[in-house]
Amino acid sequence: MAAGMTIAVVGATGAAGQTTLKILEERKFPVKELRCFASERSVGKTVTYAEEAIAIRRVEPGAFKGVDIAFCSAGSAQSREYAPLMRRDGAIVIDKSNAFRMDPAVPLVVPEINPHAARRHDGILASPNCTTIIAAMPLKPLHDAGRLRRVVATSF
Repeated sequence: MAAGMTIAVVGATGAAGQTTLKILEERKFPVKELRCFASERSVGKTVTYAEEAIAIRRVEPGAFKGVDIAFCSAGSAQSREYAPLMRRDGAIVIDKSNAFRMDPAVPLVVPEINPHAARRHDGILASPNCTTIIAAMPLKPLHDAGRLRRVVATSF
């Protein structure tokens, strides 16, 4: 792997984790070291990143020392348990679950809409629900142009 950042992906064997790995690779994110984590039953298995087999690790104290960014794609209960551990080890956590979405101390960030919010984090950033992100993208320019007051949306 090239020069860059040390990245962790928690939930690397699941759909969201696999998509995270794929996007990091497609966008040629500057990954110096990649650490992949998943449930206990997956420890020792591998996932592929940039044609390299990466062993799945166990989430435990100290496992995130030296990690710059940790993507947490493992679900709300795991995020609530693991994010403080990752943050204590020095990683910036980007959580994809709903664990921190309503926490006023955690910025809810859509980079194309409010990238400035990412600057005020205390180690954890929340990602909105996937349907919210998709809806927000066209609504933001409409809001900027005409000041939307209310949107009613239903997702199935």
